[in-house]
Amino acid sequence: MSNIAIITARGGSKRIPKKNIKEFMGKPMLAYAIEAAQKSGIFDVVMVSTDSEEIADVARKYGAEVPFLRSERTASDSATTFDALDEVIKEYKKLGKEFDTLCCIYPCVPFLKAETLKEAYKKMENHDAVMPVCKYPVPIEWAMKIENDLLIPNDREAQNMRSQDIEPKYFDVGMFYFCKVNNMYEHNSLTPDDLTAYVINESECQDIDTPDDWKMAEMKYKVMYGV
Repeated sequence: MSNIAIITARGGSKRIPKKNIKEFMGKPMLAYAIEAAQKSGIFDVVMVSTDSEEIADVARKYGAEVPFLRSERTASDSATTFDALDEVIKEYKKLGKEFDTLCCIYPCVPFLKAETLKEAYKKMENHDAVMPVCKYPVPIEWAMKIENDLLIPNDREAQNMRSQDIEPKYFDVGMFYFCKVNNMYEHNSLTPDDLTAYVINESECQDIDTPDDWKMAEMKYKVMYGV
C-alpha cells in the first residue's frame, strides 16, 4: 500500500491572519500537522497543498514536500477540499507517483498525535474511509431554542429522558480524513457509504477559527503538556 498525507493549508486567513503559519507554543501551527504525519510512520509522502509561497517555505523547513502550488481554481473560496485533493493526486500521477490511500489533514491540529493517525489508519483495513469523531458531552436531544426571548425545549419528551438511556451521538472533529483513493473517485467524496468512525478523546478536539479559539487552545496546550 502506498499512502500520502495531504495537508491542506491555503493562505489568506481573515479572522486570524496567517493562521496556518502563526507561531503556536514555539513553532508554526502547520508544523504540528507535519510532525504528526511524519512520526506516524505510515506515509510514503507527507505534502502540503498550498497557494502561498510563504506557507510552502515553512512546510519545506519542517520536512514536507511542496512540489507544486495550488492552481487558481483550487485556491479559490469556492473550491472544495475534494478539489484540492483531486489536484494533488493528479499532479503526483504526472510525476510518476500513485497512491492507494490518502489522509487529508487540516493544518490547525496542535493536539493531533501520531498514534491517533496510526490507529485510525488501522480501522480502514475493512472500510473505504475513516472519519475522526468526538462524542457530544451531553445528549443533543436535550437541546433548547430561544423564541421571543423564551427558552423552549426542542423536544419536550426528551427533556425527561435520563442521559444513560439515550444513545451517544458524535460529531465530525474536522482534523483529518482517511480514504482509499479509488473509492474517493468512485463516490466523488471523502465520506463514502462504507465510512467508519475513529472516536477521539475530547481533549484532542479543538476548533481554532477565531482569536478566542486560539487563546483557548494555548491554555489547553499548557495544561496538557505542562509548559
